Amino acid sequence: MELLFILLAEGFEEIEALTPCDVLRRADFTVNLVSTTDNLYVTGARGITVKCDMFLKDINIDNAILLILPGGMPGTTNLKNNPKVIELIRKFANSGKWIAAICAAPMILGEMELLNGRKATCYPGYEQYLKGANFLPKPVVTDGKIITGCAVGAAMEFSLEILKQLAGNKKAEELRSKMHFS
Repeated sequence: MELLFILLAEGFEEIEALTPCDVLRRADFTVNLVSTTDNLYVTGARGITVKCDMFLKDINIDNAILLILPGGMPGTTNLKNNPKVIELIRKFANSGKWIAAICAAPMILGEMELLNGRKATCYPGYEQYLKGANFLPKPVVTDGKIITGCAVGAAMEFSLEILKQLAGNKKAEELRSKMHFS
């Protein structure tokens, strides 16, 4: 079984976390919402509390194929300041697994120097944190095994791009059509 993980820290952007969760579960992927706190209930930037499926300490990356970092503030800062999150991102990167980050979250990858020589996007105003990246002002950018998205308005496109990379263009287009997303 291939596993996908979405990391939730206090203050995460709800749409950027739940849209990929929904889209990828519709495509029959096993997606786990992961609490980076000591509570399974994590509250997002807009005050929506979500019950996670598991804790960060319980992730086993052996069968993992993707790690998603939603943006939002202070969610991104909370992810960035958590040494266990940084360690997990490094494990995914060093294992050649997919990493997807949207909004402010690509800054974490930039500060970890995982975007060196890669194309990437992020929330406007955060470009300075994409160290070594070739910033593209696009909704979604894929370079190698890293997918970046620019903001909450790109959450559906970001989710469908993840699906396209994991399951192919045909599957992504089928789901896009079923959801009537143009």
